[in-house]
Amino acid sequence: MPHVILAEIAASISELKKNPMGTVAAGEGAAVAILNRNEPAFYCIPASTYEALLDRLEDMELNAIADARKGQKEIAVSLDEL
Repeated sequence: MPHVILAEIAASISELKKNPMGTVAAGEGAAVAILNRNEPAFYCIPASTYEALLDRLEDMELNAIADARKGQKEIAVSLDEL
């Protein structure tokens, strides 16, 4: 059964066990597909890439909130009230 692999680099779980940091480094900052019996089991990414991904997701969520509130009336608040 064919499987979609959403990464340019793939490695087996055995390769990951032998050299975890080398396997991650092979992706050069991008995801590495980890295969179990030639099927993608999970994707491995460096911590910096994961942090950037979470930042991007947070930005998207904040933009969605801002877009949802765009048409709402403004509330007048003074600095003293804060």
